[in-house]
Amino acid sequence: MNASLKLKSIFVLFASMASLQAAEFDLAARATNELGVDLHRQLAKDDENLCLSPYSIQTALAMTFAGADGETKTEMARVLHFPNDGDAIHASFAALQRSLEEMAKKTEKIAEQSKKNGGPSEPITIAIANQLFAQSGYDFRDAFRELVKKFYRAPFESLDFRKNSEGARQHINKWVADQTRDRIRDLIPANGVNRDTRLVLANAIYLKAPWQSRFSERSTELKAFHVRGDMPVDVPTMTSRKRFGYSKENGFTAVTLPYAGDELQFLVLIPDEVNGLHLLESKLTNEILEKCAKLEARDVDLELPKFKLEPPTIALADQLKALGMKSAFDDPPGSANFDKIAPRKPNDYLAISEVFHKTFIAVDEKGTEAAAATAVAMMTMSAIQKPAPQPIEVKVDRPFLYAIQHVPSGACLFIGHVTDPR
Repeated sequence: MNASLKLKSIFVLFASMASLQAAEFDLAARATNELGVDLHRQLAKDDENLCLSPYSIQTALAMTFAGADGETKTEMARVLHFPNDGDAIHASFAALQRSLEEMAKKTEKIAEQSKKNGGPSEPITIAIANQLFAQSGYDFRDAFRELVKKFYRAPFESLDFRKNSEGARQHINKWVADQTRDRIRDLIPANGVNRDTRLVLANAIYLKAPWQSRFSERSTELKAFHVRGDMPVDVPTMTSRKRFGYSKENGFTAVTLPYAGDELQFLVLIPDEVNGLHLLESKLTNEILEKCAKLEARDVDLELPKFKLEPPTIALADQLKALGMKSAFDDPPGSANFDKIAPRKPNDYLAISEVFHKTFIAVDEKGTEAAAATAVAMMTMSAIQKPAPQPIEVKVDRPFLYAIQHVPSGACLFIGHVTDPR
């Protein structure tokens, strides 16, 4: 009897693993880019530097989506570009995370071989963590806890928001800082959670990626950059003549710089006009991003400014509502339906109070370091490409759009624009 039970358990475990391995990352990658384009368009209306992690935002919201029902689920599916039923999207996010982690492992072997040959020996470091911080004693459904643990490896941790919301906020912020090598601090601002908070769904991602072929620091020099599309200012600019992905399109030029292992790349979209960034961004689509994941390599003379961005926390509730995700925020009152997270009662039900997002990115001669974190706070409510024969000269001397892209899936881990690299 015990032997048959053991065999059954092993079979179920293997079956579960096989279904995850068979899951494609296409759904998650496409949804990530679509929402990234939507939010980028919403947030890129001024001339400040911008950095988002569509992957981090989508992962946190996908966990939240797992608990939505009714019209709330329908609205979230539409805005997040998810299928409206089944576990397909969750299995797809699990497959995408696994592919990212396997990519990093491959570069460890490449780094070992490179070191033997006297070359650069640093692999890609990527760390992805999910966690749910829940009000102790609250009636969360076991099925929801199991789903987020299975697909997102997200454990529940009990905190007491009722008695010590500030202590809970500091605890969550410390977790985020730890997961991002201290690059993301104070994700949740003061008063970002309160005694009515019942659940915070958090994602954190840290990335350190060396270029496949580094820029020479001796070649970096001051060159003109048209800050905010206006008068040129001298900024530290890296130069290199190598084979990069290249495409000349209508209105812009695309260049991709591979990181170690060739499965991750830095994408730059440079508008033809010095002040053409906003027009380029208005035309940005997931189809353009997908095409850029597979650009033909060309000999390119590239000039690219170094930059480091540490923007403050962004609150995304207004942008998500504007895209059509209203009932999740209990708009109108009484409409939020997250019954699959915890039983919905007339005067005690969950709704999203805010979505906090914060990023960090630094690009230099060695490569890129980037981090991001997203927290969805939920509170209880009580109401109702052309060929070229010669090396191509590409000067990134004007505001440009960038992305860090997982080549196999096309998913953008980070996306944003640089208007002032100083």
